[in-house]
Amino acid sequence: MRVELSEVTLDVEASGEGPVVLLLHGFPDSHALWRRQVPALNAAGFRTVAPTLRGFGGSDRPEGGPEAYHPAKHVGDLLELLARLEVDRFHLVGHDWGSAVAQGLASVVPDRVRSLSLLSVGHPAAIREAGWEQRQRSWYMLLFQFAGVAEEWLARDDFAQLREMLAEHPDAESVIEPLRAPGALTAALNIYRAAASPELLFGPDLPVPPLPGTVPVMGVWSTGDRFLTERSMERTGGLTGGPWRYERVEEAGHWLQLDRPETVNELLLSFLKEHV
Repeated sequence: MRVELSEVTLDVEASGEGPVVLLLHGFPDSHALWRRQVPALNAAGFRTVAPTLRGFGGSDRPEGGPEAYHPAKHVGDLLELLARLEVDRFHLVGHDWGSAVAQGLASVVPDRVRSLSLLSVGHPAAIREAGWEQRQRSWYMLLFQFAGVAEEWLARDDFAQLREMLAEHPDAESVIEPLRAPGALTAALNIYRAAASPELLFGPDLPVPPLPGTVPVMGVWSTGDRFLTERSMERTGGLTGGPWRYERVEEAGHWLQLDRPETVNELLLSFLKEHV
C-alpha cells in the first residue's frame, strides 16, 4: 500500500495481527527483502510493517541533496508512519542501513520499543572500533561520497560494478532494476553521503552514545558477510546499555535473511517472544 506522509509517500507492506514488528531494509533494497520473514512472523501472531525507505524502490525520492536522506529524516518518516497506522509499542528489526535507522529510532522513543534486532550492522562506534580489517571492508563507503563519480562507476557497463558488489545477493537483478530510473541511484547513495562522511569513517574517534538501557538488543552476524566483520557486531554488546544477545549464522552472506530464512526466522521469533 501507499502511505502519504508530510514529506514523502512510502511503499509499505503491512499484514497480520498482533504485536507490531517494524522491518527496515538497507541499501539497495526495498520491503521485498523481508518476504521470507513476513509469513513466518504473521503465522506466529505478529503484525508486520515493512516500509520501503525514502529514496528506495517504489517510495518517493525527494529533492534537496543528501540532507534529505539523513537517518534523522528516515526516523521522522517512521514515527509519522507509525502514527498513521495507530501503532504505539513495537519491535524493531533492521538490516544494513535499516539497522542504523532502527538504532536511531530506538534512541528517540526507547519507551515504545519492545526489542531491537540488528542484522549485519551493529552500533556505529563498534564498527569504528573494529579495526583495520573493518576499514578495509568499508572502502566503498568512501567511494560513494563522490557524487557523479560513484554513479558513473556503479552504472557503467550495465551496472557491472554494482553487480559484483551484489554478487551474493539472491535478488541482485530485481534490486538493480529500479536503480535505472532517473535519479534513483543518486537517491539510494545519498544515505551514505548524509550519514557516513569520511571524517566519521576514517577520522578521529567521536563519542557516540550507547543504545538505551531499557531496550533489549539482539545482534546477528553471518559468516559469509564480506562487508562487516564479526568483531563489529560482537563489540556492539558493550554499547547496548541493556540486555544483549549475540547470534552467529553460518553459511550465509550479507543478505542472511534470504540465504538462511529458516534460521533467521527462528532467531527472530525466539527473541521477539522473550519480549512480548
